[in-house]
Amino acid sequence: MKDYNEPSEETKNEWENDPDNWIWGMFYYNPKDKRSYIPRKLKELGWHSNYADPDNIIIVAIMVAMILVLIAFDK
Repeated sequence: MKDYNEPSEETKNEWENDPDNWIWGMFYYNPKDKRSYIPRKLKELGWHSNYADPDNIIIVAIMVAMILVLIAFDK
């Protein structure tokens, strides 16, 4: 588990609502935010990954690789 100080609710809301932290309006990328997952803009839809977090990049890369392997061996 990562050890860091949790940002205030005001800071979290500021980061989440800043359009500069969203690539194409879909991918959350904020190096200042050390959280791995953040709630989606519509809270009912679950969570988003913070793609500025190196751990998440590894997880996403592994998931994409697994999908590609499954597609390749499906034929």
